[in-house]
Amino acid sequence: MSKVKVKFCGALQVEESEVNLLEGTVKRNERYYEKDELQLDVPITGTIYGTLLNYKGALAALGDSVHELPYKKAPSAPILYIKPVNTIIAGGMSIPLPNGVEELEVGAALGIVIGKKATRVCEEQAMDYIAGYTIVNDISIPHDSVYRPAVQQKARDGFCPVGPWIMGRDAIENPDNLDIQVYINGVLQQENNTENLIRSVARLIVDVTEFMTLNEGDTLLVGVPENPPLVKDGDLIRIEIEGIGSLENKVVLEKELVKGEVQ
Repeated sequence: MSKVKVKFCGALQVEESEVNLLEGTVKRNERYYEKDELQLDVPITGTIYGTLLNYKGALAALGDSVHELPYKKAPSAPILYIKPVNTIIAGGMSIPLPNGVEELEVGAALGIVIGKKATRVCEEQAMDYIAGYTIVNDISIPHDSVYRPAVQQKARDGFCPVGPWIMGRDAIENPDNLDIQVYINGVLQQENNTENLIRSVARLIVDVTEFMTLNEGDTLLVGVPENPPLVKDGDLIRIEIEGIGSLENKVVLEKELVKGEVQ
């Protein structure tokens, strides 16, 4: 059994519970349920910060372009962006495919949930500021440029599924060695491991809190691996992160969601 923080639909707040990842069960009111029997809400409460180019392969995929204008070198500090509150949805909810867009890019990311206010943290103490970990799907409309804010591509309604829960920090022995897998309609389409991060979990917290404060409840994404899968209307996305669980969402045409025909 693993200790988690979970928010059940209809509940006023996040609560502590237990999950059995092998059996796929969740404890509620002293009884264990199959995860699919329960409706789970978004388990986080703070701001979500994304990180660009923190996987070695993602940076390498840019090739020589990192040495061109405007910067002429690889980034020396974390490149961050915000996934605003309108993007955040729970597992099981539909991801809108905007009108006129054919495909979306899946962004399988480990989310570091901050447990207490963190400012100018030293690396030796960085892990003490972590409450736990969750799974985040940092959805984007495919785009090439990393030199300007991709607000229209990354900040659309429903573009950030999060869940299914927050796995307690102590349940994850080494967050810098977690397998990440992405399945589209049940077929494995992407595999990576957090050992391929440029900045480790602790180092990322150190470098980010050097110039900004992270507050309790905030979630810092470690980054998205290279070669993210593309999805279209009707596709079912399942992201699995070792030791945490799985997050599933289906892509649905935005116009159908607006009509209220799909939940």
